[in-house]
Parts: sequence; structure tokens; C-alpha cells
Amino acid sequence: MRNILYTLFFSMLFSCHSPQQTEAPKNEDDPNTITLTEAQIKAAGIQTGAIQRHVLNSELKVNGLVDVPPQNIISVSFPLGGYLKSADLLPGMHVSKGEVIAIMQDQNLIQLQQDYLIARAKLEYLEKDYERQKMLNENKVNADKVFQQASADFTSQKVQVKGYEEKLRLIGINPERLNDKTISRTVPIYSPINGFVSKVNINIGKYVNPSDVLFELINPDDIHAALTVFEKDLGKVKPEQKVMVTFVDDPEKEYECEVILVTKNVDNNRSALVHCHFEKQPRQLLPGMFLNARIMINNASVPAVPEDAIVQYGNDKMILESMGNDTFRLVTVQTGITDNGLTEIIDTANTLEGKNIITRNAYPVLAMIKNAGDSDH
Repeated sequence: MRNILYTLFFSMLFSCHSPQQTEAPKNEDDPNTITLTEAQIKAAGIQTGAIQRHVLNSELKVNGLVDVPPQNIISVSFPLGGYLKSADLLPGMHVSKGEVIAIMQDQNLIQLQQDYLIARAKLEYLEKDYERQKMLNENKVNADKVFQQASADFTSQKVQVKGYEEKLRLIGINPERLNDKTISRTVPIYSPINGFVSKVNINIGKYVNPSDVLFELINPDDIHAALTVFEKDLGKVKPEQKVMVTFVDDPEKEYECEVILVTKNVDNNRSALVHCHFEKQPRQLLPGMFLNARIMINNASVPAVPEDAIVQYGNDKMILESMGNDTFRLVTVQTGITDNGLTEIIDTANTLEGKNIITRNAYPVLAMIKNAGDSDH
């Protein structure tokens, strides 16, 4: 409708001012090019100017997901294997560092504690025997061979006891507190972090191998927003820019973030990730949650034209480039941010900056071009 109105207006205008020429001559070789007379240009109030760089402020609307770096995802397993006796964890539950999150039981756990206590008792005997044989050897009472055997047995037993101690520590048992009265068939598993549960992979009574992951915990200290930004907009995004984030379940509530990292690799969809840190972390954050965001683009120096210079035909946005001699050509463009009456022209090939275009009253020229094209058919 807007194009039709402009066509009527333009035709009537030219009829009044140029009775001898109501149609502008058209380039037969290029249906998107038209040549106007000086009278037509003056009558339509057409103005031209060069595409120049301007500093614009705006916002970039994107979406993304809540993300957690790999080092903040903790997989909890039981190094010696066993049966899960109890666990009350559910996904989303909060856990504190040092909190008992599960209890394991197995006869091998009893055997390990038993072997350690026996080895430690034997070590005490061998240590005393070593000291006795050493004194006798120094006084030339026993043979060197006897002392050497006592020394080897003592050293070997120390190594064995040390190995048992490390195995006990691996499953959370303090060997210094273990004695014949504290042997237990169950062993607690403690949370290694302050965080929350993201996965529970085991049920009570099931046997788990040392390689099985029982639970997956998330350390929320570095949970952040990972935003998807298209390649054409990456140059506008920089660290420390302000970002406002909303979630699907509460779109009215905004959370302030700050850009901390812009990735340097572009995927097959011609987009890259921008990582943002929450100034105040929302309580409902879970990895994988969908979010919408507005990146505040401040002081971006980009090629820009007046809003009136951009015309739209169908789904295409266009400008009218001046080719000289009052000839103009339609050029399809991509637009970016708009600020203070100026709209960014995305010029990845750097071919448009400095070009002269129609900056005012471009729609009548578009209407003339398209009307002339229709009349040809």
C-alpha cells in the first residue's frame, strides 16, 4: 500500500512539473536502475549523501543458555566399589561441603580396615625387632645378615601400612582414628563442594563399580549465561559490556550481567558464544535453562545512514546508490542497530562505505523503479 501511494504521488508530482516527461527513462539492462531528470529530483525533494561511520548506541537482542564450565561439574564416585545403602539426593537439591550425601557398604570395606589394623600391629612389632637387631649388630652380637633381614622386613611393612592408609583416606576414613572398636561395614560419602545436585545415577541396593558415577554436582560459583551471537554482530560485543537477562518462567524479571569472554571460533551456523557473569546470581539457575538477553552496545563505530535512506520492498531492505548523471541503483543491504535517527548498514565486504546514496525521499524512487518494472510486463 505504501509503495502504491508513493507511485501515485510521484506520478502526479511529475505530471505537474514536467508535462513533457511523466515517466523517468529506465535502464533496459538493469531493472533496478533508473535515471531521473533534474526537475524530477527537485520536485521529489531528493537529497543525497555519502555512507559514513557514526558512533551509535543501542542494544543487541540474543538468546542463549545457562552454562557451567567443565571444571565446575563434579562427578562423585566410590573408588573401591560397593553397594549403595542410603542416599536422599534429588536433582536440584542443595548440598554443603562435607555433608554426607550417601552411605556405602561392602565386605571388602571391612576387610580393608581389618588388613590395615593387622599391618599396623605387625609394623609395631617389626619396628621394635629392628631396633633390637640394630643394637645387637652394633655390639657385634648378631650377624649382619640378621640385621639386614630385620631392616628389610621393617621397611616393607612400612610401605604396606602406608598403602593401606592411602586407600582408607581415598574412601574418607581417617586411619589415625581407626582401631579394633571403630571398624565399620559402612562408609559415608561426603560432598566435596557447596553446590547443588544435577544428576542422580544410582538407586539404593545397587552395586557400583569404581568407575561408575553416582552423582553429578554443580559448583555454582562460575555458573554463567552463554549467549549465541551471530558473526555479523560479534564485532560490537566486547568484555565488560552490560547485559540484561530474562528467563522463560519470569520474563518480566531482569538480571544484570557483564560480558566476560567473547569466543573466537564461529560454528557452522555462523555464530559464536559470548559468556556473561551474573552480577547477582538468581536462585533458580540450572545448567541448560533457556534465556533471553539484551546486550548494551555503547559507542559502536559503524557505517550508518539516515533511517529515511532505507526502503523496504517485500522482505528486502534496500538503499538507492547514486551512480552519477542522476542515475540511481537499488542495492539490497542488511541493517543493524538504530540510534538517534541513524541505522547501521552491515558492510562485511567493506564495499559500501563512502558511496553516495539517496538520504531523503528514497521511497518515491523505489516506487518508480518497481512501477516501471511492472508496466514492462
